[in-house]
Amino acid sequence: MPDLIKNHLGLHAQALPLREQRLKLIASNLSNADTPGYKAVDLDFDSALRHAQGQQSNPLDTTNAVHFPTGNDGLNPFQVVRAGLQPNLDGNTVDGDVERAAYGRAALEYRASMSFVESKVRGMLTAITGQ
Repeated sequence: MPDLIKNHLGLHAQALPLREQRLKLIASNLSNADTPGYKAVDLDFDSALRHAQGQQSNPLDTTNAVHFPTGNDGLNPFQVVRAGLQPNLDGNTVDGDVERAAYGRAALEYRASMSFVESKVRGMLTAITGQ
């Protein structure tokens, strides 16, 4: 049954948690804008979504018996360090303007996915209730 709902919601069922995670990373960047040595991070959304859909293996998966285990405990292999356009003297690479623009775009994308899911759920409720 959950697969039927996931199939009905389509791509957005996997995209919503990833979009939320990206918003959290960008918010973390903004909150650490004055932390010396902090490196701005982001989510490689395309790779993460392909992995969530099963189209791509985890980049840290071991593919041979002689590979070392990665111990992927809480580590997000799709989290990337964003190079700063103009890093501060203290090593911080967070650019407030870039982060605010990225947050605004990510929030808009999240809301678009949420609207799509809401319309699909509303359609299912209409089908169930017959109204």
